[in-house]
Parts: sequence; C-alpha cells; structure tokens
Amino acid sequence: MRYLLSLCILLLPFASMAADPAPADNHPIAIVIHGGAGTITRKDLTPQMEARYRAALKQALDAGYAVLKQGGASLDAVQAAIRVMEDDPLFNAGKGSVFAHNGKNEMDAAVMDGSNLKAGAVAAVEHIKNPIDLARLVMDKTPHVLLVGSGAEDFAQSQGMTLMPASYFFTQRRWDELQKALEEEKKKNGAPQEQPQHGYPGTKAHGFGTVGAVALDRHGNLAAGTSTGGLTNKYYGRVGDSPIIGAGTYANDQSCGVSGTGTGEFFIRLSLAKSISDMMLLKGLTVRQAADQLVMHDLVALGGKDTGGAIAMDHDGHIAMPFNTEGMYRGYIDTSGKEVVEIYQDQ
Repeated sequence: MRYLLSLCILLLPFASMAADPAPADNHPIAIVIHGGAGTITRKDLTPQMEARYRAALKQALDAGYAVLKQGGASLDAVQAAIRVMEDDPLFNAGKGSVFAHNGKNEMDAAVMDGSNLKAGAVAAVEHIKNPIDLARLVMDKTPHVLLVGSGAEDFAQSQGMTLMPASYFFTQRRWDELQKALEEEKKKNGAPQEQPQHGYPGTKAHGFGTVGAVALDRHGNLAAGTSTGGLTNKYYGRVGDSPIIGAGTYANDQSCGVSGTGTGEFFIRLSLAKSISDMMLLKGLTVRQAADQLVMHDLVALGGKDTGGAIAMDHDGHIAMPFNTEGMYRGYIDTSGKEVVEIYQDQ
C-alpha cells in the first residue's frame, strides 16, 4: 500500500500535465503599419493624393491581416503588408525609393521574430524589388543578421531572386526631389558638391516615406519589419536605422514590436526601438507610455524634433503610434477587428 501511494504521488504531476488541454491557438490578432512620417498637412496633399495614400495603406493593412485571419505567422503578415508598400511608388521603399546624392537608389530593410529574437536585415542594396523578402531570407537561410551591398545581392541571386535594373526604381517624383535638393545645395555652396553638405533638403515635402509593420498572430507571437530607400540626397553608402536591429526595428514577445520612421541617425543613437521594449520590461511602462517617452521626449531632447515617429504593439495587442512631425501615414486593425487609417496629426 505504501508503495502504491508513493507511486501515485510520483505520477500526479504527469497526470496533471496530461489532463491539461494543449493551449489553443486563438490569441487575438492585430496589425499596425506606417508609411512614413514628415511634414504632412492637408495643404500638402490634394484630395486625390490623399485618397491614394489612404487606399494604399488600407491595401497593405488588408494584405497583412488576411494572413493573420488564416492563422498565419506574424512574420508572414509583416512581410505581406510591407511588400504591398514596397511595390507602390507612393512610398519611399522598393519601387518608390528616393535617390542618394550620386543619383542611385540604395535600400535597407529588416525583419525580427519576437518569439525567438531572430532577425534578418539588408542594407545598401540597389537591385532588389522587395528588400523585405531578402531580409527574411537572411534570417531564415544564413547564420547572419545583416548583409550589405553586393554581398547581399549575390546572396539574393543564390536564393533565386531576380535582380532588377536601376530603371525599375526610377520615378519622376523622386528624381525631381533630388534635383531640388542639389539645386538648393548649389545655391548655398556656389558649386555642386561631391557629397551633400547641408543636411537632406528635399525630403520633407511629402514625408520621409519609410514603411513598416508590426503584427500579432493567433499564437501570441509578435513580429516587426521596416523597409526604406533612405533620405533624398544622402551620402551614398549611408545606412539609417531601419536595418539596425534595436534602432529602427525590434520585436520581443515579452514586451512589444516596434518599427520606426524618420531621420535614422537619431534612432540609432538612442537604440530607440529596443529602448521602448526595455522601458516596458524594466520600468513597467505600457507600450504607449514607453513609445511616447522615446519619440516625443528623448528623441526631441537629442535634437530630433520634427524628425519622425514609430509604431509599436504589445503582446496583448495594445497599439501606440507616436510621431513628432506634422503627420505620419499610418493605420491599424486592432484585436476587435476595427480598421483605422490616418495621416494628419489632428486625427
């Protein structure tokens, strides 16, 4: 009898484990996206252009949310949403990327999986139609996190990706922005410069345009991604915050997912995306409190007033979208299924 009693006590934990049903994959789903922050006011956009932006943001949201509704992974949802915006010349990513000082397009992108902190990124690529897809391949198919330039493009070809000609990325709008910037630079210096000397003129008329997404799937996993063409008239070879894990892109299931947009140098110096996560984990702040602190206070204190914004979402689906500029192209579908698309500050 004593032996049987002892045996039953030993088996109790295992019986309990067997009795508990496996956790259902029914976590609430949500997605939040941005299409860039900058000087965006109602007088800057015609009604027709505003309608185009709103339609494009909705298309990206719907593409990502469709993945989540079908039980897909947050990483796949982030990719799907960002791919839509990379293919749309309205945004400064992929097809609509801005031009560097030397007249070339140089693109950066990153993705991060909040369930295991895996990440992949690419920088200074010139011929990749969807840089977000290449960033995902870096994460999934290599032991590395970041590949740049020709090395990243050689890897892309090894994975079956087709390199696009420079003509694919040419848009008259972005070319005109570069010419405006070069002309302003020439007026200030009296002659053309080998590299830009006075900031990045020409980037503010229609916002910065970097795109990003954060998604929460039915497994309760977060993912984040960001893609950009950088800044008009930037030094060639310049890399911003978007592909820097912890600066412009970060995800951790224990806290939040973040994607930033704006002047990347400030985001890098603050490790802004991870700092939002750290403030949640170490100080117990909500995602909104942490994101507001970094974007509306710390970024401004560093000299980053009117320089950008971020989207962030925690593991329960709470969303934050702070920006210290006049506008930010943004939207979300929350855990209730409510869909919202916004542009201006006063919405």
